[in-house]
Amino acid sequence: MKAVFWSFFGIRKRKDYESDSASLNPVHVIIAGLIGAAIFIGVLVVVVRIAVAQ
Repeated sequence: MKAVFWSFFGIRKRKDYESDSASLNPVHVIIAGLIGAAIFIGVLVVVVRIAVAQ
C-alpha cells in the first residue's frame, strides 16, 4: 500500500522504487491501486456532498 500511496503523488526515491519493483507482486499492486482509487473517489464524493449541502 505504501508504494501505491507514493505513486499517486508521483514522488518516490530511486532506491525505494528499485526495491519495490524487485519485491512486489503485480497482482498485489493492482489490487492496492484499485482500493486506493476507490478510497480517493469516496473522499472526493464526501467532500463534494459537504460543500454542496452548505
